[in-house]
This record gives sequence, structure tokens and C-alpha cells, in this order.
Amino acid sequence: MDDPEHEARIDAALIARVVQLDDRAAFGELILRHQGLVRAQLRRLTGGDHAWADDLAQEAFLQAWRKLNQFRGESRFATWLFRISYATFLQALRRRQSRARLTPDETQDLHRRDGFELGTLRLDLTSALMQLSEAERAALVHCYHLDLTHEEAAKVLGIPVGTVKSHVTRGKSKLRELLSDWHRERVGDRAKSGARHGRR
Repeated sequence: MDDPEHEARIDAALIARVVQLDDRAAFGELILRHQGLVRAQLRRLTGGDHAWADDLAQEAFLQAWRKLNQFRGESRFATWLFRISYATFLQALRRRQSRARLTPDETQDLHRRDGFELGTLRLDLTSALMQLSEAERAALVHCYHLDLTHEEAAKVLGIPVGTVKSHVTRGKSKLRELLSDWHRERVGDRAKSGARHGRR
């Protein structure tokens, strides 16, 4: 496992080169070190829309380049970068919803990216996550998928630690219920299939 302190020192050295020397190669190295997790964050938040997530990642990296001299080292560089990419996602989501003027039902349809219908739900983890509120999904993505502490997630999301914990608790409870429904449906489908084969 990587040593967090060693990784932080590498990031700090690269950031210093960017800020003090306008070293674009050093910034490219920073992005290479963190782009996988940023893209993973955005793909989760966009419900698996890889093209949109990659566009958002590019926009977030550009923002990071412009704001890098504001990084004070009070948190991990990755946490600071996640905060920028999350803000980029929220802004893009608001623009999309504003342009589309979606009704609440249509907004839910936008989130059903696997094409399942209400009468025949086939939930996997990604589509189950999309049934949560934006706040619950964001808290779970950052605390579990990205393995941030509650305190780090609070910094990224710009909310109190207690609120993060509440969103995580509610989100986990809803996920258990959604995935339980999916499991019961799959078991029921297998039972029906077995019964049909048994009658042949």
C-alpha cells in the first residue's frame, strides 16, 4: 500500500514546481497521479455516463490549473481536487436541468440510464445509486467509492460532518432496500423459470 505521507510529499513538490516555475509538465504529472480517481468520482455521480464524466474531468482539471495557487495544503491534494470536480459536476447538472426544463418525472427518467422500466426494475448498484437523492449519492460515492473519511467528504461537499454522516446512513438504508427488492425479483424470476421448465 502507498505511504500517504510519501504521496503527499510528491504532490507538494509537484505543486511547488507548478506555482513557482509555471511548470506545465509538473501539472501534467499531478493530473496523471489523480485522474483515475477523479474520473471514477464523476462517473459515479453521472450514473455511469462516461463521455459526460470525461468532459467534466477535463473542465475540473482546467479549473485546478487556474486555482492551484489557492491550494494551502490544509487537506490532501486529492480532497481539494475532488471538491473542484464535485463543484464542476453540480454546475453542469444545473445547466442541463435548466436547459431541458425537465419535470420531476422526466428528471427521474434521465437518471434511469440502464433503460429499465418501473414495472420491470432490474437494479444494479449504479442504477440503485441513481434512485437516491443527490446529497445521499454524493456522500456514499465519496465515503465508500473514493474511501474518504467523513471529514474529508465534508470538505469536498461543503457541508458539516454530521450532515455527511446522516446522508450516508439514509443512503445505505435506501440502498439495502433497493437491492433487496432487486434480489427478491431475481429470485422470483428464477422460481418462475424453474416452474416453466418443470412443466415441460
